[in-house]
Amino acid sequence: MDVAGPLEVFDAASLLRDGAYRVRLASPGGRDVVTASGVRLGASAALDGPDLLGVDTLVVAGGWGYADAVRDPDLIEDVRRLSEHARRVTSVCSGAFLLAEAGLLDGRRATTHWGFCARLAEEYPKVTVEPDAIFVRDGRIVTAAGVTAGVDLALALVEDDHGAGTAREVAKWMVVFLQRPGGQSQFSVRSAIPPVRDPPLRALLDHIAADPAADLSVEAMATRLSMSGRHFSRLFTRQVGTSPGRYVERARVEAACNRLETGAEGVDTVARLCGFGTAETMRRAFVREIGVPPSAYRSRFTTTAAP
Repeated sequence: MDVAGPLEVFDAASLLRDGAYRVRLASPGGRDVVTASGVRLGASAALDGPDLLGVDTLVVAGGWGYADAVRDPDLIEDVRRLSEHARRVTSVCSGAFLLAEAGLLDGRRATTHWGFCARLAEEYPKVTVEPDAIFVRDGRIVTAAGVTAGVDLALALVEDDHGAGTAREVAKWMVVFLQRPGGQSQFSVRSAIPPVRDPPLRALLDHIAADPAADLSVEAMATRLSMSGRHFSRLFTRQVGTSPGRYVERARVEAACNRLETGAEGVDTVARLCGFGTAETMRRAFVREIGVPPSAYRSRFTTTAAP
């Protein structure tokens, strides 16, 4: 998907606007690439060959093999060399690690798949990582989040090149949003935090996920762990990476998202079952966390199952 998503966008744009793009799939030595799922991708050019001289837009796809890729000096040099003359350089998912290793993200803002944002920030401290963005544009460098975010990225590039009308036609043809509402935070809460070492704290996180409507005030959670409120807040923030109140809000938003996606309960009922109390409180939390109110979320992210 990291490769096929952007390719489909550029191909669709070329069908709508004859000759809009000429896309080449390149690899080290021009060899075919076998993905982790076993799908073989046929390359048409070698990264170090003459066919790519003066490439306009360089798109570096990600994949599970990114850790090996960043240790390949020839590959990194190819990325660095091609980027020197490209009008713009982009990455999809963990492809950001290759740009970072090549020094292209130093002093810039960037993103990658939410599951790897903390690692990108840790391994490349000169990069300002924005973990909630679908894609980040910093000058001529554009980095996209995970997997299907490459489609969002490519649509934005088509809009830059050929206008919003063409990008909208492509999005309609592909049955995707021209501009996806919300950020990456809509897809995870527990998985986005670092591993928690403290067993009682891990059990508390399980409790929050299982019963978001419970009393999850700092005082109640501290009492559950037999701690003072101040000590609990410090421990929680240190190990989880965010304050107890912010984490509980995100967990409740995630629980509400699941109910809005899969059920027919009213917004007032969802708010009560997920611990918000009122629909207005839930609406404000949704806008803070994912950028859209509950009603808009339900209309855009509802289940595809037939009623």
